[in-house]
Amino acid sequence: MSFTADKLFELLPAVYRLRDAEQGSQLAELLAVIAEQVAALEENLEQLYDDQFIETGAEWTAPYIGDLIGYRSLHGVVPGVASPRADVANTIRYRRRKGTAAMLEQLAHDVTGWPARAVEFFQLLGWTQYMNHRRPDAWYAPDLRQRQRLIWLDTAFDSIAHSVDVRRVSTAAGRYNIPNIGLFLWRLRAFSLTQSPAPPDPLDPGGGLRRFDPLAKDLPLFAQPRTEDEITHLAEPFDVPMPLPLAWMAAHLAEYYGADKSVHLELAAANPGDPPEPVPLAAVCVCDLSDVTDGSGTVIGWAHVPPAGSGRVAIDPIRGRIAFGEPPAREVLASFHYGAPIAIGGGEYERGEPAEALTPVLSAHAGTALQPLLDALSNDGGAVEIADSGRYEGALAITVTANTLAVRAASQTRPLVVTGDVALDLGPETAVIIEGLVIDGTLQLPAFADDGRRRLVLRHCTLVPGPRRLGDGSVSEPDRPCLVVAHPFTTVEIEHCIVGAVHVVEDVDVVIRNSIVDATAPTRVAFRRPGDTADDQIGAGGHLHVENSTLVGKVHATELHATNTLFVAALAATAETWKAPVWVERRQTGCVRFSYVPLPALTPRRFHCQPEEGGDLRRRPHFTSLRFGDPAYGQLSASTADQIRRGADDESEMGALHDLFQPQRETNLRVRLDEYLRFGLEAGIFYAT
Repeated sequence: MSFTADKLFELLPAVYRLRDAEQGSQLAELLAVIAEQVAALEENLEQLYDDQFIETGAEWTAPYIGDLIGYRSLHGVVPGVASPRADVANTIRYRRRKGTAAMLEQLAHDVTGWPARAVEFFQLLGWTQYMNHRRPDAWYAPDLRQRQRLIWLDTAFDSIAHSVDVRRVSTAAGRYNIPNIGLFLWRLRAFSLTQSPAPPDPLDPGGGLRRFDPLAKDLPLFAQPRTEDEITHLAEPFDVPMPLPLAWMAAHLAEYYGADKSVHLELAAANPGDPPEPVPLAAVCVCDLSDVTDGSGTVIGWAHVPPAGSGRVAIDPIRGRIAFGEPPAREVLASFHYGAPIAIGGGEYERGEPAEALTPVLSAHAGTALQPLLDALSNDGGAVEIADSGRYEGALAITVTANTLAVRAASQTRPLVVTGDVALDLGPETAVIIEGLVIDGTLQLPAFADDGRRRLVLRHCTLVPGPRRLGDGSVSEPDRPCLVVAHPFTTVEIEHCIVGAVHVVEDVDVVIRNSIVDATAPTRVAFRRPGDTADDQIGAGGHLHVENSTLVGKVHATELHATNTLFVAALAATAETWKAPVWVERRQTGCVRFSYVPLPALTPRRFHCQPEEGGDLRRRPHFTSLRFGDPAYGQLSASTADQIRRGADDESEMGALHDLFQPQRETNLRVRLDEYLRFGLEAGIFYAT
């Protein structure tokens, strides 16, 4: 019951109410104060009742309720456990399903944020057949005619019986044994690329051989997973972001091909304003389009290309290739998904609103020339926004005489700009911001006669390492830089980017955060002063500030400040002119913290770095792949020592994938498994990607 001042006043006899009105309502004011305190008491009592339930309790009550049920706190690095309230509520929900494989799968997904599948390995053990209790699915020898089952051999979806494995599953060494449970995790994400022009293969420039990747290299296609917040059944291949197996996609083409699915092909509109023409499912087949070579090993074509005039279109999901039986007369637009461990570089992921509110904003679409739009904003600044994931070719020159000019991709787009050298002509106290683009070319900022400050910002961009690449993805010009800055009064900011080698003069300030600088090999040069000869390579670049990044290649800087960074560098075996793979001139200033620096190295003072002085020099980072374009590009292998995988200042991993907090996710799962495994069972964690 709620007591207001009016209700309390009405409970008084009428004579007191009349007398109080005649004497200035002093009694009514007293009752108003009493009613205010009663209301506060009622609110407090209601809150005390609500605080007994995790769904309605105050934030401070969540740890206390959790303590009542034996809740152990986790690293709040994923949405499922970021809030103690949600995690405590999930703990109660998990215990109602304790001991089931579906619950373990749900648990792994919630505490790691990765798609997961739980496998009860004891169900995959081969049995000696007994006539009174036959187990036809547990034969030691698999049926080689069951092709679909053989696709998943030794994967999370394996259904073939195995002999017993007595190694410990907790170390991810053994699998098939009676007490063993396996939790398979998919760490790679499937990122979309929508209506991207499919470039022709260099072997057939005007024909029907195409590639999904806009850079005309092999690229495995990934499946777009189904979204399940509540797991009621064990994960199937349709539920995880995995590379598409050829035979599996061929057998389930209707589930993977089509608009709003994993893969889709369209032909550009015949008339302006018309929608693209989709390639029908009936015309599509899946087959092996691997290379065909002559006697000398030279590639002369692809295998299994549809015959001319058949009207068929072949797709190879393993290599990301397309073969038309009849060469298309119009541009081919491909929508597909590719794999990557983190949202970095150009991509169709949510980048948020631009930090700078620039006006005017000029929009560009497929077929629009960028240079006239850039020229229109050269005097007063503004933004050129590309509204699709198209391909833009031609030489570019960005001129800014005042204010700030931005060239950016709209949200959820990934345009490709194919150009040579992009000339940056910046006036004093001006800035250029490039965001969300994939640029196959070199940014060139020359020296100017004045000492005015210039600013170049790269956010969520890819400056293709190399940058020139052949059709098979190999590097054709490995030593060509992606960024050259010759003006000493310049600040360069690189955030969430993938870039090639960076060449800057001595006084330039370069800030790199959450990025990969890739010279394509540890023995090549990732950072130095611009130069054209071998002697120029010894010149030191500018002041380098690096945080949560991976640098592949040798570094020669004037000053160095580094935190949580991997310097993947090495001296050449012969004809080496460098003193050290990481070489800093001014070593009395700066600091390298919680980073991997190969020895010998000439750096400022080091703090908690690997390898330690006098330590094991074999302790170094191992990568799943350092080849640009591979799905696991830049991902540390599980064989890397914990001193590197957990060696950052917050116990995450060093390098560009620091913000994934993968060690914390794995720790979360191991903590929870101790609580939810049935007695006598043992669990192992396996990374499917």
